[in-house]
Amino acid sequence: MFDIKSFFKREVEKKLINVDDYIFMPERVEMELEGGQLNCVLNSDGRVDIFYSKEGVTEVGSASRKHPFTAFEKELYHGIYDDVISDLVKEVDKIIDGSSKYFRRGQLLPFTAALSQNPTDANKF
Repeated sequence: MFDIKSFFKREVEKKLINVDDYIFMPERVEMELEGGQLNCVLNSDGRVDIFYSKEGVTEVGSASRKHPFTAFEKELYHGIYDDVISDLVKEVDKIIDGSSKYFRRGQLLPFTAALSQNPTDANKF
């Protein structure tokens, strides 16, 4: 899914601080958060990718590096990316709490045709 808000926010942040002048050592920070798994990844180009997974649902957000001379973990602990993280948590919770009008948990889905045991020769015409 393309997030236009993150795109514009990243472009504005690039104008404020030109992270293209720096090369960052890639880092990854993982932690459990509100019953899910949060992964924050600093890429070498200064982009911060944030992944939040809970109950099989994953949402991804992106931000630009805010302070190039500060350690990445320190930025995380000071809450610099908390707005992106809270948006991801809300979206995942919204998906988990939602329900479909077409599919119900108690409804059995039809089985598809079984695949054959012996696959056909792919080189045969």
